[in-house]
Amino acid sequence: MYKNIILLGSTGSIGTQTLDVCRKHNINVVALSANSNTTLLRQQIAEFQPEYVCLTNEEAGNNFKAQAEELGVKLIIGKQGLVQLAQLDCDAVVLNAVVGIAGLEATLAAINSGKDVALANKESLVTGGKLVMDAVKRNGVKLLPVDSEHSAIFQCLQDPYSAKKLNKIILTASGGPFFGYTKEQLETVTKAQALKHPNWSMGSKITIDSATLMNKGLELIEAVWLFDLKPEDVQIVVHRQSIIHSAVQFVDNSVIAQMGVPDMRLPIQYAITYPDRFECPVDSLDFFAMKDLTFAPADPDTFLCLKAAVEAIGKGGLYPCAVNGANERAVQLFLEDKIAFADIGRIVYKVLSHFNFSSEYTLEEVFRTDKEARAFVDAQLL
Repeated sequence: MYKNIILLGSTGSIGTQTLDVCRKHNINVVALSANSNTTLLRQQIAEFQPEYVCLTNEEAGNNFKAQAEELGVKLIIGKQGLVQLAQLDCDAVVLNAVVGIAGLEATLAAINSGKDVALANKESLVTGGKLVMDAVKRNGVKLLPVDSEHSAIFQCLQDPYSAKKLNKIILTASGGPFFGYTKEQLETVTKAQALKHPNWSMGSKITIDSATLMNKGLELIEAVWLFDLKPEDVQIVVHRQSIIHSAVQFVDNSVIAQMGVPDMRLPIQYAITYPDRFECPVDSLDFFAMKDLTFAPADPDTFLCLKAAVEAIGKGGLYPCAVNGANERAVQLFLEDKIAFADIGRIVYKVLSHFNFSSEYTLEEVFRTDKEARAFVDAQLL
C-alpha cells in the first residue's frame, strides 16, 4: 500500500471517494487540488492536513489566500499548479482525478518525476496515449487504472501466463439513461433527464458522457493504450445492472469477469493498495438479491459519440484528441443550454471528417488539435 498520496481533483466524485479510502487506511495526504470548491476543500484540509494545496481557478485561489495561511498550507494558484504538485519531491502515488484534457500535463509530470500514477483521468490516454505510455516505459513506473472497467480488466489479467493468451476484452457499459432510445427520441431529451444516471453518482460532465455513450468510447480508447490492444480486440457490451464491471476472454474461450456493487471506492482502493487487498468501505455483493444480469449490444448508429470515438482510435494519431476536444466543448454548451442533447453526437462525429491530421504526435500538437476541435464546435453555432 502507498503510504503517501498526491490527490488531484479532491472535491469531485472520485476525489471525495479517494479520501474515504485514505481515511479508512490512514494514508497520508501530501497535497490536494481543486478547481474552485473552496468550502469543501477547506474541510478536507482541516481533516487531512496536506502540506500543499492547489486551486486551478485563479479567482478562487486569490480569495483563498488568507484561509490557506490560517490553515497552514502552502497554496499554489493556477492550472500549472497541477504539474507542480505532480512533481513534488516525495515518495507518493499521484491519483489524477482531474476532468478532461486538463489532467494530461500533470499525468506526464508525475510519470517523468518517477512517480506511479493511479489514473482516473482517462483523457490523459485519449488525447496523449502515445506520449503517456512512452513516458511510462522510459521511467519504469506503474500506471494503475482507476476507472471501474479498466480496474476490472487489470484485475482479470493478474496471471501473467494467461495474460499472454488474451483473445479480447469485454468492456461493459450501463447504457446510460437512454438505452433503447431511437434517434428521434434523443431529439427531445432534457438536461435533467441526461443528468440522471441509473447506477452511478458522478460529476455532470461524465454523467452526460455516459448518457451519450461517449464515456464508453473514451474508455475503449483508454483500454487500447493501457493493455496494448487493437480497437477490434475490445467488445462493448451493455450490461444494465453494472455488476460485472468488465471481463476478458482468452484464446481457449474461457472468460474471467470482475464483479462487485457499483461503488468507485473499490477500484480506487485497489489502485492505491496494489498488489495487496484490504478491507474496503464497500458493501459486499449479495448474489441472492440479484434478479437478472442482462447483456445487449451497443448502438453506435444512434449514439454518434460512441461511433466517433471508435472511428477515431481506428484512424489513430490525433483523431482521438480531436474527438475528445469536440466532445468536451459540446458537453459544456449543452450544460449551458446552448445546444440540444442530440447535437452533441452530431457535432462530435462531424469533427472526424473536418480535419486531416498529420502523424506528428507531440504535446504541442495535442493541445493545438484540442484547441482547433473546440473552435470547430463553436463555429457550428454561427
